[in-house]
Amino acid sequence: MDDATRTLQPDQRCEVWVASVSGASQLLYSTDRILLEAPNWTLDGTALVLNGDGKLWTLDVSGGEPVEVPLTGVPDLNNDHVLAPDGSGIYLSANDGHIYGASLGGGPTQRITDEDGTFHFLHGVSPDGRELAYVGIEAGDFTQPGRLMTIASDGGTAARVDVGPGHCDGPEYSPDGQWIYLNTESFTSAPGHAQLARIRRDGSGFERLLTSDSVDWFPHLSPDVRFATYIRFPSGTEGHPADLPVAVVLVSTEDWTVPLQTWPLFGGQGTLNVNSWSPDSTRFAFVAYPLTDPSKD
Repeated sequence: MDDATRTLQPDQRCEVWVASVSGASQLLYSTDRILLEAPNWTLDGTALVLNGDGKLWTLDVSGGEPVEVPLTGVPDLNNDHVLAPDGSGIYLSANDGHIYGASLGGGPTQRITDEDGTFHFLHGVSPDGRELAYVGIEAGDFTQPGRLMTIASDGGTAARVDVGPGHCDGPEYSPDGQWIYLNTESFTSAPGHAQLARIRRDGSGFERLLTSDSVDWFPHLSPDVRFATYIRFPSGTEGHPADLPVAVVLVSTEDWTVPLQTWPLFGGQGTLNVNSWSPDSTRFAFVAYPLTDPSKD
């Protein structure tokens, strides 16, 4: 999560990649004009949905330029957005700390969250479309740990799901709706040492998925639940900052401890913030931010 609109450095590019479970990868789009982040895949499999410059964009997976989604009545967006299960709606986090609902085709937006003294950073929508999972930050104070929260997708009173004292982030529902997958610092006292976990929606069954020396964020299940991706930060990283040597990791959900494929890149924030799996579970998208001067990489 991030509450500021990001821009590229003068010597930096934004690269949108599509990778397959076989290990192949393809550069879909590259630009030095706009910093795009957090790709989703549309339900029909034809396009990615990204944010950039405070706006929402679609990018055809067959090529071309990004096309702005003409939203109204919403502040600048941050990089947390998820598509409604019906494929026609989208839920968005904005820089005012609120969650909004909109049509993927554009038009007016509707604010979902209330003024409850917290900033709301969206990450998941339940398979039935009735509930959202988000991270709540008290008064937008990023020195405070994020809390796992759920709320009806049409608004109302939020509920906390307890995952311990440490910061958590990236809560995302499993395709069967029974689990919420996330990263959490609750397993360690080392600052920033996020690890992957899951918890049942009712708050039971909290379990660690992987024990590692790296800082692991944003677990994303494929629709068929056979695979998962996450982003691996260097040991000692606090939060999920930009512009670091990181890696996108593909694993089997049968064994999270053994990477099937790894894509090292320069990035971090914006690379893999939301679920970017294709509907057929064969491909996923991520974003890299390479510097043109290798000495700065």
